[in-house]
Amino acid sequence: MKSFCWGILTMASLVASLFFLRYWKVTRERLFGFFAVAFALLALNWLALTAIDPALETRHLIYLIRLAAFIVMIVGIVDKNRALR
Repeated sequence: MKSFCWGILTMASLVASLFFLRYWKVTRERLFGFFAVAFALLALNWLALTAIDPALETRHLIYLIRLAAFIVMIVGIVDKNRALR
């Protein structure tokens, strides 16, 4: 059941990434580009969690992908706010 839920989260993250990518193509707003990359990284995180054996001791390193996604979101928000000045 856990793998099924992670699959749903992977699909939802990819759909969100595609929406942000579409809005970025239309508006060329950098914030949408940052969010498209961040949600693609989140999809990669969920996919990796599904594919890797739970007993693997280095499994916690996968969460660095999620950290990178949140850092990309923060950089995008800071970039957007600095551009307004």
